[in-house]
Formats: sequence, C-alpha cells, structure tokens
Amino acid sequence: MNTKTFAKMAMIAAVYTAVSLALAPISFSNIQVRIAESLTLLPLIYKPGIWGLTLGCFLTNLLGVITGANPTGILDTVIGTSATLFAAFGTYYFRNHRFHGIPVISILMPVLFNTVFVGIELGVVLFPQNIITGSIICGLEVAAGELISVIIGWYLMKWLEKTGIFREE
Repeated sequence: MNTKTFAKMAMIAAVYTAVSLALAPISFSNIQVRIAESLTLLPLIYKPGIWGLTLGCFLTNLLGVITGANPTGILDTVIGTSATLFAAFGTYYFRNHRFHGIPVISILMPVLFNTVFVGIELGVVLFPQNIITGSIICGLEVAAGELISVIIGWYLMKWLEKTGIFREE
C-alpha cells in the first residue's frame, strides 16, 4: 500500500465519522438514516475504500458510545462495524453484476447486512422481552434508513467516479 492510498482510506474514515457524529440524532438507534452510509458504495469504484469505511464505522460507533449517542453501547463497535465490513466486501464482489447498467445487488449489500446485523443487535438491546419481534421491527426500520442512504450513495458514486479522485494508481 502506498502513502496516497493510505491517505485516501484515512480521509474516507474521517468523513464517515464526521458526518455520522455531526448528524448523531439520526445516525443511531432503531430509526436512523446514517447519511455517512452512502459511502458504503465506495467499493464500487475504489476497493481500498472497504478499509476506510470499516475504520470510519468503528470510530463512529466507538465515539457514539463515549459520547452517549449510541444506545447499543460497545456491542455496536463489533456488530455494526462487522455489518459495514461484510457489506463493503459484498458491494465490491458484486460490482460487475448489473441490471440495466445499475449494480443492484451491490447497492443492496449494505441494506441487507445492516438489516440483519443491526436489526438483531437493536432487537436484543431495545426489546429484550421479545427479541424476535423487536429484531424484525428494528431491522425493517434500519432497512428503510439504509435504503435512503444507498440511494444517495449511488448518485454520490456516479459523481465521484467522474471526478477521478478514487482512480486507482
């Protein structure tokens, strides 16, 4: 890895963290639209983005715990970050599978992984008396917010691709 790639990964992590924490009231809990999740589509155009996203998510969740903004606590630093990591790999893996020119499967990876991982996490934390129902409800709420984020992300990636900022050397 060269210095330029490392700097871009750090920049991705910083932007993800800054946007999430600046919008903390809508970035955490069961009803959330984490706008920074629009960056989870970066692996469509930049493979090292996987690591920048993962670091950014980890830092966001950790700082959310420290500041009290994250109601799921330290659990989210592992589960939420894992969801982002797996989603980023899925986004990269399916990037060339397109439907009418749109990488639908890639775009849906963050929605799928966050719905399941974060939905169950929130169900366990917020609805310990009825984990299954809580997980389903929370998962659907997370899915709705994530869908908004990836739609924004699709247009963001199209713009970023034109700029060439993430063109691999």
